[in-house]
Amino acid sequence: MLAALGVLPWLAGSGFWLTSATLVLLYALLGQSWNVLGGYGGQYSFGQALFFGAGAFASGVLQIRLGVNAWLAAALGIGAGAALGAAVGWLVFRYRLRGSYFALVTLAFAELARILVAAFAFTGGGFGLLVPLRRGAATFQFADPRIPYTLLWLVVVGSCLLGLWLERSRFGARLLALRENEAAAQALGVAPVRLKTQAITLSAALAATAGVFYLQIFLFVDSGGGFGPAMSIAALLAPIIGGLGTPFGALYGAVLMHLLGEAAKRVSGHAPGLDLAFYGVILLLMLRFLPAGLAGIGRRDA
Repeated sequence: MLAALGVLPWLAGSGFWLTSATLVLLYALLGQSWNVLGGYGGQYSFGQALFFGAGAFASGVLQIRLGVNAWLAAALGIGAGAALGAAVGWLVFRYRLRGSYFALVTLAFAELARILVAAFAFTGGGFGLLVPLRRGAATFQFADPRIPYTLLWLVVVGSCLLGLWLERSRFGARLLALRENEAAAQALGVAPVRLKTQAITLSAALAATAGVFYLQIFLFVDSGGGFGPAMSIAALLAPIIGGLGTPFGALYGAVLMHLLGEAAKRVSGHAPGLDLAFYGVILLLMLRFLPAGLAGIGRRDA
């Protein structure tokens, strides 16, 4: 599947396929960011858009308002997302919030960020940020759109390799131990606050990377698109549908989500909101008949 996504834009001449494949990769990367914290660590966030939007807006503000080079702005945007994740983790986990409390707090943080960003002209206000079109490698705006797509594909490949590392590393084993039984893991010497803070920092960095690529590919982001609930929903649906705590589950889920979303739009005549209702039905069916997700098909323990 990764190989097919890697060569698809180079073989298909239509811009539709390039846009579709780009969205699949963005959802896969965003889903993998949620999977690190939720799938491996068992901390279910409802506000992953907080970090996605932080990466996109930090990079956009640095470029547009302060004249920072696009590549440096992208790196700083990813760093801003990671720093925000560390701050949220330190604030939330030190008070032992988890489960539904953690989910609601992350949702509240994302909504607060959306309101604040929309309130100030410096961050684009209600309109958003529009990056000026200046084609060139130095501005991270390539004349051939397949080049940034390939860069994004390489990042997604790296995120899948990260999932494989989590399955085999001591860090991943500790995350899994926390997910299964936090009290038992703590009794064995695992420091839950520090470990979960590290996990949310890594998760936030991946989500911010997705936000940076979104901005550089589409050259626009607004508060609703960057921090809105749609991104948070996409982030958690992809790994849940594809398979929680698996290296390629977010990729499987992103492909299925996009295919079903396009099918729903064609059937409904692009009726607003129907694709989200479609996702809800699919999620219920997946939880009922495939609780281990697409990655669990054929597994004996699924």
